Parts: sequence; structure tokens; C-alpha cells
Amino acid sequence: MSKLYSASINTQIDMIIELNHLRCFVAVAEELHFGRAATRLFMTQPPLSRQIQLLEQALDLVLFERNSRSVKLTAAGRAYYEDAVRILRLSTQAVDSARRVARGDVGQVTMGFTAVSGYHLVPGLIAAVRDELPGIRLVLKEMVSLQQVKALESREIDLGVMRAQFFMHGIEFQRIAREPLQLAIPIGHPLAKRRAIAARDLDGQPFVMYSHDGGKYFHDRIAGLLAASGVQADYVQYIDQTHTIVALVRAGVGVAIVPASARELCFEGVVFRPLWAQDAYADIDLAWSEEQTNPAVENVRRFAVAHFARIGERALKKL
Repeated sequence: MSKLYSASINTQIDMIIELNHLRCFVAVAEELHFGRAATRLFMTQPPLSRQIQLLEQALDLVLFERNSRSVKLTAAGRAYYEDAVRILRLSTQAVDSARRVARGDVGQVTMGFTAVSGYHLVPGLIAAVRDELPGIRLVLKEMVSLQQVKALESREIDLGVMRAQFFMHGIEFQRIAREPLQLAIPIGHPLAKRRAIAARDLDGQPFVMYSHDGGKYFHDRIAGLLAASGVQADYVQYIDQTHTIVALVRAGVGVAIVPASARELCFEGVVFRPLWAQDAYADIDLAWSEEQTNPAVENVRRFAVAHFARIGERALKKL
């Protein structure tokens, strides 16, 4: 056996012995009495004395001056005591930190979200996570739903708040909220005087519609709703984002069907009216990768599902 390999083994053994013996040393150093130190450590005095002897042999130092009447720290013992206390404290902190990570109490979670969910749902979740999971740092990334799915696959994000129109292998979805669709109308438009909108009211109306690419979920959902009701809409613009659609409605370009949370944009000059169909709603889903193993992500996922089950539907009904 080489001297280097032998020294490496001895160092590893010494480190294990020191950590086990440091508690004994600190107890004796603080009590300055082997009997009291043994009682404090729930052991008898002879094994404690043996532990101190082994530690002194391993260090090749005399740590205590002892006789039949007293126990005192040597100068080396006093110096060693400070480091021993620090090592024990760091050891305890390391174990505590590792356990907190394993439980998911601490860590960083990156969450994608769509612009619409950012109006109402995500801010409430952020506040709740901050209050209930203070050790978790949420990093937010605004993305359309398709971008989020790709980001989940590449591990760029850990969770996604999105519209689940893309079902892909390895990605799990769970509905967390359902919000009504409403008609956004310029305030001077004749339909703005109605309390509710019937299907026939939209025949021939100029429509600002979600684009098929950037707003696929809403495009398909709204087009299907109108077709099922026999509405012949006049699509004059195709836009990706809800806030731009509402801005065009305010400018008088046309009317638009949008999620009720768009009211949170607080555009002056635009009113929102409920639609005729009972199935005029949009789902919001929480998505995550089946392969994710981060305990903090799982903690936030479970918390988010419970949070939205508790307040999500109730809050959206107020919109």
C-alpha cells in the first residue's frame, strides 16, 4: 500500500473519529467535569474518558490538565474548543439544510405563465407561495403555451400555467381554473347597451380574432363556439395577445371574445358582456414534466393545485 493511499485512509478515519469525539470534547470543555459531562451525554464516565484519550492521541495534543481535584483546558484545548464548536454547528446546519432541500422546503422553481394568467391567477399564487413557502424562490417567465411545453421538455422551466392544447408525451396537465369567455365591445357600440349577448347579435360583426399560431387555444375555442352557434363572423384582424386585442376593440376595429380576466386590464372605453353559451369558457392548466425530481417543484405543484382548488374558481366567478 502506498504512503499516499495510506495517508488518505487515515485522514478519512480521523475525520469520522473527530466528529464523533468532538461532542465529548466540547461537553467536557464546557462542564470541566467528566462526571457532569458524561451525564449530559447520557453515557458513563469511563467511555467518555476513553473518547477524550483517543481524540488526544489522534491530534497528538494534550487538551486537558486533569488531576483528582480539577479539570482544566490547556492552551491547545482552549484554541481547539472554538473550532470544535464551529465544526459541530456547521455539521448540524449541513444536515438541516440537506433535509430542508429533501423536503422541498427550500429551492428555486422556475414557472412559465401566459399573459392572460398573469392578469389574475399568477399574482395571487406568487403571494400565497411567498407566505406559505418562504424558502422557495419563484422565477417567472412569460411564454405562450407552446413555448412553455417546449421549455418543460428542455428543463428551462419546472412548471407551466397555460392552456393545454398541446398534449405531449412526458408532460402532465391538471386543470386549475375555468373562466368564462365574454364579449369585449367598444363603449359606443350598440351591443354595449345589452346585458347579455345572443349568438344572432354577432352575425356580420367585424371581429378581432386570436391568431391561429400565437393564440391557437383561443382561436380554436372561439371559432368552434361561433361555428356551433351558426354565427358568421367577419374576422378583420388576427392577433396573438389579449391586451392588443382589447386595445383594438377600444379603437373601434371590432368586437372580440376574450377570457373574463381581460377585464383586469382596465381599458377605458371597453365593456364586457356575458355570452349565450353555457360552454363559453376557457380552461387554465398547470403543467409539469413527469421526469422532474426536484422536491421543491413537487412542493410548489401540490401547493398550487390546492391553492387554486380553494380560491381559483371562486375568484374567477367575480370577474
